[in-house]
Amino acid sequence: MAQQLLSIITFLPLVAAAIMALFMRGDDHAAQMGAKRLALFATLATFLASIFLVLEFDPSNTGFQFVVERTWILGLTYKMGVDGISILFVMLTTFLMPLVIWSAWEVDKRVKEYMIAFLVLESLMLGVFCALDLVLFYLFFEAGLIPMFLIIGIWGGKERIYAAFKFFLYTFLGSVLMLVAMIAMYMDAGTTDIVKLMDHTFASETISVAGFQIIGGMQTLLWLAFFASFAVKMPMWPVHTWLPDAHVQAPTAGSVVLAAVMLKMGGYGFLRFSLPMFPVASDHLSGLVFWMSAIAIVYTSLVALAQSDMKKLIAYSSVAHMGYVTMGIFAANQQGIDGAIFQMLSHGFISGALFLCVGVIYDRMHTREIDAYGGLVNRMPTYALIFMFFTMANVGLPGTSGFIGEFLTLVGIFQVNTWVAAVATTGVILSAAYALWLYRRVVFGELIKEALKSITDMTGREKAIFAPLVAMTLILGVYPAAVTDVIGPSVAALVADYHEAVQAEAGAGAVAMN
Repeated sequence: MAQQLLSIITFLPLVAAAIMALFMRGDDHAAQMGAKRLALFATLATFLASIFLVLEFDPSNTGFQFVVERTWILGLTYKMGVDGISILFVMLTTFLMPLVIWSAWEVDKRVKEYMIAFLVLESLMLGVFCALDLVLFYLFFEAGLIPMFLIIGIWGGKERIYAAFKFFLYTFLGSVLMLVAMIAMYMDAGTTDIVKLMDHTFASETISVAGFQIIGGMQTLLWLAFFASFAVKMPMWPVHTWLPDAHVQAPTAGSVVLAAVMLKMGGYGFLRFSLPMFPVASDHLSGLVFWMSAIAIVYTSLVALAQSDMKKLIAYSSVAHMGYVTMGIFAANQQGIDGAIFQMLSHGFISGALFLCVGVIYDRMHTREIDAYGGLVNRMPTYALIFMFFTMANVGLPGTSGFIGEFLTLVGIFQVNTWVAAVATTGVILSAAYALWLYRRVVFGELIKEALKSITDMTGREKAIFAPLVAMTLILGVYPAAVTDVIGPSVAALVADYHEAVQAEAGAGAVAMN
């Protein structure tokens, strides 16, 4: 049963979506409520099943656990499993999805289809974190674009069609190169099994392509192909421009899933493919990633300061925070990778909550313009308190999860490149500037706008949605071992294998020179 649990968790939302599509008819209030309740029940059941998965998980085992392997179609293999890194992303996804569904309780346009899109999306996101076969990973990774494309394009704002196509084309084009790289990997290694590919050594000798010397050879070419896909997905500067448009136009629930889970697929990809499979190329090109990350942190923080739309400001904030993640990953040490994973998990709770905060007042006023607000503390004291808490967490206030991730990544990068660490540290100051600037203009001041004088504070349902997010942000802030104890052994094994491969290549190069 334990082995099948992973497949049950992955496909339970998809089964609920199929039931909804096949057997639920009508668009009256009763039918809409039935669709919402089924979606909420399915996501809650998935979360409960994932708790059993974590309880059965052995953190000291650095290999993959709960592995399921079956012969699939056309000779392909269905292989799923989790390790200390991926299991927490599974938990993040299953934890957030019931809250996302509950936050969409007021949706009244094509409700059944809306719920189906989110249920399908949950299964595909879980599949990305559990797949142990290249083909399976690629199918889950790419198929996730479809429901999010529909969520933005059908239920989004006025410019939703433009934003949906921009999101789809950016992320899809980036992944085409990854598909080519996967074919090359299969031709070289003779397998699509991710576990076996981690033990396979791809050629790293310098080669000449069209007159250019490619240092690191095949590894570098494969690394660049995967980097093109994962960098867009995170997104990294300068391929981040699709994200603000997608966030602004997406409905609140879509923005939460996009920021909290989908962006993490890029970071997870770096951890699952770039470091273990292409260590020599990762080492050669780490400097490029460091400076791209540092530029992202500073540049997008400055851009955030210039925004007039709340969602767009938080979207640029997400790009800056993902800069810490890529920086920590390619520092390739225990603190850096621990911090990167912690930052991704923490960002899932904090950014999701911030987009929900925007959704609370957007539902009442139907505008996200910062200038339309001011003095909300006079009418919405509970909202002001919760918004302040997540603003402080986003800044990285000690005692919240946001501090732990940023601190560990900065410690990790400081050991590798002090100049990058110095530039990245300015992002902490800039994040305080744009976050507090936003909060002051929306919450503090005189309540002088007539439209705001009748605004109501948060409902019981809205408070209940935020309660688990507040709890997780605090728990991880004061007890980070809840994460680091789980990921620690797997990260240590990844770091050891990475440096062993890099040192072996350096030794081989020294022998060749002699």
